Amino acid sequence: MNSLLKRLSELSPVSLIHQRDGKLTRELLLEPAGNGLGQVPSRQLPDATTTMVCGYCSTGCGLKIHLRDHEVVNLSPETNYPVNLGMACPKGWEALTVLDAPDRATTPLLRNADGQLVPVDWNRAMNEFVSRMKAIQQTHGPQSIAFLSTGQIPTEEMAFLGALAKFGMGMLHGDGNTRQCMATAVVAYKQAFGFDAPPYTYADFEESDVLVFTGANPCLAHPIMWERVMRNRRSPEIIVIDPRMTETAMYATQHLAIAPKSDQTLFYGIARILIEQGWINHTFIEQSTEDFEKFAKFVEPFEISRVAAETHLRPEQLRRFAESIHERDRTSFWWTMGVNQSHQGVRTAQAIINLALMTGNIGRPGTGANSITGQCNAMGSRLFSNTTGLLGGHEFTNPSHREKVAKVLGIDPVRIPSENSWAYNEIMEGILRGKIKGLWVICTNPAHSWINQNQARDILDRLDFLVVQDMYHTTETAQRAHLILPAAGWGEKEGTFINSERRIGVLKKVRKAPGQALADFQIFQLIAHYWGCGEMFQRWSDPATVFEILKELSQGRPCDISGITDYSFLEEHGGVQWPFAADQGDDRQERRLFEDGRFFHANGKAKFLAEEPRPVTERPSAQFPFQLLTGRGSASQWHTQTRTSKSAVLRKLYPEQPFIEINPADARALGITPNAWVRVESQRGEMRAMAFLTPAVAPGVVFIPMHYEGTNRLTDPVFDPYSKQPSYKSCAVRVIPA
Repeated sequence: MNSLLKRLSELSPVSLIHQRDGKLTRELLLEPAGNGLGQVPSRQLPDATTTMVCGYCSTGCGLKIHLRDHEVVNLSPETNYPVNLGMACPKGWEALTVLDAPDRATTPLLRNADGQLVPVDWNRAMNEFVSRMKAIQQTHGPQSIAFLSTGQIPTEEMAFLGALAKFGMGMLHGDGNTRQCMATAVVAYKQAFGFDAPPYTYADFEESDVLVFTGANPCLAHPIMWERVMRNRRSPEIIVIDPRMTETAMYATQHLAIAPKSDQTLFYGIARILIEQGWINHTFIEQSTEDFEKFAKFVEPFEISRVAAETHLRPEQLRRFAESIHERDRTSFWWTMGVNQSHQGVRTAQAIINLALMTGNIGRPGTGANSITGQCNAMGSRLFSNTTGLLGGHEFTNPSHREKVAKVLGIDPVRIPSENSWAYNEIMEGILRGKIKGLWVICTNPAHSWINQNQARDILDRLDFLVVQDMYHTTETAQRAHLILPAAGWGEKEGTFINSERRIGVLKKVRKAPGQALADFQIFQLIAHYWGCGEMFQRWSDPATVFEILKELSQGRPCDISGITDYSFLEEHGGVQWPFAADQGDDRQERRLFEDGRFFHANGKAKFLAEEPRPVTERPSAQFPFQLLTGRGSASQWHTQTRTSKSAVLRKLYPEQPFIEINPADARALGITPNAWVRVESQRGEMRAMAFLTPAVAPGVVFIPMHYEGTNRLTDPVFDPYSKQPSYKSCAVRVIPA
């Protein structure tokens, strides 16, 4: 063993000292293996059963892990967990199966002079990472390297990555793939409420008189949330606003099949009706909001005839929608990617928020303007990833925030950037312009998921050094990498996730990662050591210790979690929704925000915000006559299928081949028969898909699930001006019989 590895076996981060139960103990994170670093040694694993939060979507279900002789043998839904109440979707049932896939990354892989990825030990991998990244910085400046993170690793790992990259390695630019799903909701909430604060709890699904779903298909995307809707005993109106007859729309009492991207106009029209009829809550508006009069004047031009023409809805549908809100006591508004992934997503989300505010439908059971998150820990990313915002819901541009964070972390405030990072799309553009030469990608797959895929791959191929840290070495992005770092997955490491309703749940290590794969946390420790900034992170010894740091950082913020004692407290309480301050004394399992009518702006009021709707940037034309919509394909698919495709069970539950939904009338005109292969083309690329003829899509509209590798060859790189979120949901295509 060389001298460097010898020192690593004695010093942090490889060998760590903990104080537990009043005793100091040493825990060896890595063991020597030949001339490299080996896998995590066996530790005493929990026996019988243990419960932890699922690692797929943002619902955050509790799963009971069954063990025999310290080995995982099965899992089942946890009946007592307040999120899923004994239910699980197909992905949750198969969460363990995908960990044993043959293409797991089990050792670092380095691309050699012949262009082949070959195994190397951790010492070689770390030296390559550090020497090449530092060389890029020395040649092109400190801002010439960047990272792209994720919403699918524990909060403690996200925080470590963000702190290491920005405070230790001198990066300015780093963003997460939550930019692709939640940035719009974040900005909408910040501007309207003064903080990124989804106000609801899942109990609101069961306590609403009216549930309005916009651009959301929870029946497929969040099936356990939909099960909570099905438990509603208040005979609710279920209003679904979606151009397609989705699975959720099939259950609706009102399906408003609007023209694509006309929802902002719709909500302004409904606001006008409510104001005209006097169906608003004047007391709440006066006490808890500002700029209502300005908003009321703004919506005056949105008369029923205009709204009907732009949305393709009938006037009586608009009136019934408004009447439903007025006639019932509790209305909750829910949205997800159909709103967020839009060229005008922020103002559309705020148009929804405006309806909740003007009718007083917020802060009470069964109400709220409620954004449903996408990934399992997108909320953790929003608060603690140190990407678009400073740790703990602070701001990089605020000097007092930088001082506070620096004090908590024990670092010089000058190490904290005083300006914001570029957004994801700006990082990609920075690569294209030659400003960024080195990129570190953690637990995400932009070569598949980023908009306008052909251009995205071309951009990634321009990098001098691309590092991919992932569970699998076969992802489209990993196959383009110069260096692959093998990472542990769900169930192979520890930490916490924060779900859509702000509930913090515990993730546990119940099995070892294969080969030399390490938890992302441990990889960050290694990088800190090799980079030469290990001293800065001596306190960051393990996820539980980092959780204590995050508690301290959150103090005094709207997301204060200082009252949570430790992981066992979270277990005992079935997770805890933030805020949970040390002096709060509130241990209810279900807690919604704004019950007192106070918001997070300095004056305690929420803001009405509005803007004239803008047309889509790429309209159908004679050459490309169809408007393409994308979205979730089935309850058993997940994102780029990096994990779900590993399960034989899940593969049986969705079509293996890409398919396109097309209206029968359009198919007849084109001579397309059911199940025929077609070629779908946009100005940016093409893909093959099997035709599924269905009246669920209107004439002139087609739909392709986002999970298939070819879908993003078609999509148009247009971004919301406020959130910088991509508009995946609308572009112009043509369909040609193959």
